[in-house]
Amino acid sequence: MATARLSEKVILITGAAGGIGRATALAVGQAGASVVAVDRDQIGLDETLSQLEVAGVDATGLNADVSVVADVERYVAHALSAYGRIDGFFNNAGVEGEVEPLAGLAPEAFDRVIAVNLRGMFLGLRFVLPHMLERGTGAIVCTGSLASERGLPLTVAYNAAKHGVMGLVRTAAAEAGSRGVRVNGVLPGMIDTRMAHALSRRLAPKAQTVDSVASVGAAASALRRTGLPEEVADVVTFLLSDDARYITGVGLPVDGGALTMLGQSGDWPGL
Repeated sequence: MATARLSEKVILITGAAGGIGRATALAVGQAGASVVAVDRDQIGLDETLSQLEVAGVDATGLNADVSVVADVERYVAHALSAYGRIDGFFNNAGVEGEVEPLAGLAPEAFDRVIAVNLRGMFLGLRFVLPHMLERGTGAIVCTGSLASERGLPLTVAYNAAKHGVMGLVRTAAAEAGSRGVRVNGVLPGMIDTRMAHALSRRLAPKAQTVDSVASVGAAASALRRTGLPEEVADVVTFLLSDDARYITGVGLPVDGGALTMLGQSGDWPGL
């Protein structure tokens, strides 16, 4: 397989302030793309932009909340104003939400996760797709999860939203494919990110967080280790590139084989 190339492409990334979003911003930048980085965490966003500058990547950033229509319209307009087009879109922003049994979760806590993880994904597609359809070209990757494919305990809002993400991906791919736009999902497993550490603290408050994340990754994956954000970023970069030109409508696991292992261990499988 050829190395993914994004020279002269413009890639828009939400959730770019850290973790998989930041790693992907750096990866697509190193593959030759200009980057539009979006996040509501201004401090983290500034750090991402600083790292892109050090790496010599042409980039711009915008503070925005992906669950708010006006903010989504604003980040799309910002990308078009800065570069004139959007060639690729990593629809990535998400939150983990509360760790509670379904029967005990407050409705407003459910709504908060759905607002970002599902509504935010829909809004991104809703306002980026028309631009790509008008141009007759484009590639989109939405961040799902192992929770897109399995029922995981104590994360009902996250699980429901991530199932919904793949519904959005499949629908958008079916509608947009004949007009030159590809839409795919990436399904990370247990990845060494802030979200994984936050979940580990809630699920095993007496454990060392780093040890907990590492041990869950080792127990839950066929490769016996936790993944790195850069390993997800490489797959996203591939899916956004022309090397993936005949791939659309799929949810590609990047999980070290965790989906093959679920049910074989009593350990928490990660997200």
